[in-house]
Amino acid sequence: MSAERDLARLLGDLRPALHPGRYVFTTVPAGTAPPGLAPVVTVAEDEGLTLVVPQGNADAARLSYDYVAAWITLRVHSALDAVGLTAAVARALADAGLSCNVVAGFHHDHLFVPYERAAEAVALLERLADRSGP
Repeated sequence: MSAERDLARLLGDLRPALHPGRYVFTTVPAGTAPPGLAPVVTVAEDEGLTLVVPQGNADAARLSYDYVAAWITLRVHSALDAVGLTAAVARALADAGLSCNVVAGFHHDHLFVPYERAAEAVALLERLADRSGP
């Protein structure tokens, strides 16, 4: 299946999927990630390596964090050069007062939203898809 670029099709086929568990953002100096971590996202920054890991992994490794998130995957296969998807999703969530950290994977976009508002975020995304679909 080829990646979608058309914004209306992308929005109409979001199919948000909530992953079980709590996820946290933490940072470690480059090359010093504790063994046994299972990061779902890594980002190399000048200040160190950002890791998004299950909260239990961070707690076991005694890593500090401030933000506990839920992980939502948009199951639509979005092209990396598609225009407007991130903006439309972020706007829908921002209008409801929800923060959203977006990570683009090769096939899908992944959203990290406040854990306690995960169900609300999924419902908002489903409504966005319903309004945008055929």
